This record gives sequence, C-alpha cells and structure tokens, in this order.
Amino acid sequence: MNPLLLREVILDWEKVDSSSYLREIPSLRSLESFTFSSPVAFFVGENGSGKSTLLEAIAVSYGFNPEGGTRNYRFSTHSSHSDLWQAVSLVKGAVPTNGGYFFRGETFYNVATMEEEYRGGRSLRFHEQSHGESFLSLVQNSFSGKGLFLLDEPESSLSPQRQLAFLREISELVKEGAQFIIATHSPIVLAMEGAEIYNFSEDGIRRCEYEETESYQVMKMFLENPKGFLHHLLKE
Repeated sequence: MNPLLLREVILDWEKVDSSSYLREIPSLRSLESFTFSSPVAFFVGENGSGKSTLLEAIAVSYGFNPEGGTRNYRFSTHSSHSDLWQAVSLVKGAVPTNGGYFFRGETFYNVATMEEEYRGGRSLRFHEQSHGESFLSLVQNSFSGKGLFLLDEPESSLSPQRQLAFLREISELVKEGAQFIIATHSPIVLAMEGAEIYNFSEDGIRRCEYEETESYQVMKMFLENPKGFLHHLLKE
C-alpha cells in the first residue's frame, strides 16, 4: 500500500471552462491523473510550463490558502489563483493529517505579515530577517512530520549553502513522515537522493532522471567553462 499522505491527483477537464487558458498549457491539457511514489517529488520545467499552476491547484484543493500558509490561514490580498483546483480530486493516504504548509515566494511577505496574528502573538519576526533567513526559520519552527508541504521555488531566496541546509531539513522531516511536492529550478535542491523528478514540457509531464533536467545540464556546461559559455552566449 502507498503510505504517502497524498497518493494521486485526478483531473476532470469537464469542470474547466472550454475557453479557459488552462486548456492551452501543453504539459497539462492531456493530463488525467498523477501518481506519487516518493515522499519527495520535484516539478521541473521552463517558466510558464505549468508546474506552479498544478502545484497551486493541488494546494487549494487540499485546503490551503491560495496565497500560502497552513490550512488555518484565511486571508486574501489579491485573488490570482486559477480555477484548475475545481477540477482536481485528491486520493489521500490512510494516515490522516492536518499538518502542512503551502509556500509561494511571491506572496510570502503577505503571509509573514499575517503570521503574528495566526500564531497568537508568538511571532517568528520574519520581517526582521532576510528573505532566506525567514524561510529557513519557517521550515525549522513551523514544519513538522506527518504533514504535506507544497513549496513553489523555495530556493529563490537561499544561497547555495542555505539550499544544502534546506535539504537537510527536508531529509529529517521525511523521516518523521512528511511529504514534499516542490517546484524548483535549483540543481542543488534537485539532487536530493531518493526524490522523483517530473519534467513539464510541451510533450506533457514525464518522469526523468536528475542528469536529464535542464537545470543540471545548463549549470554543468556553465561551471565546466564559464568564460567560454558566456563568450559563446553573448557573441550569439
């Protein structure tokens, strides 16, 4: 039996308006279901490929606030999420949980502003820290086992060293029963052992190996010969 907190995502396209832009996203338009087999899953792909759109739909369908936070957060500063969540059905695991968190970098300032109210005055003082420090503080103080964590490009504020620290935190939480679904461009984050990687492209969504990801390939070419890489790029 699949022990994960979230086992499968099923899409019913009849619940999506026939004129919706969602039907024009190549990676999603033929998607009927999506099954997870590892406690850590990465969504990769170029900007606009649909990975954040699917992650958001899963989060909202699961009960998270569209702007982020736990399932107890209920606020809205600007409603911009898509209607895809209405077409999503989730197959959950046998272990019930109320834990988890939905993180999206572009709205974390709003979540941090509301955080003191939701924590009953026990603030983690996110606004007194850098973006990267506040994110790691969130992970270390608010994330716990037996929770589902949906993270959209969490590396955006983290230095390489902090990305490694983030991976260590994920590893410890997974041992406690946590499950992560992460949209990322980071070749460091993607290197986590045992994770499954799904590539979003014009050909749909397919499972791939770490070395097949564009993030790894581009970074590898750049680091092997940065001056030559940039010379060729800028000359073109």
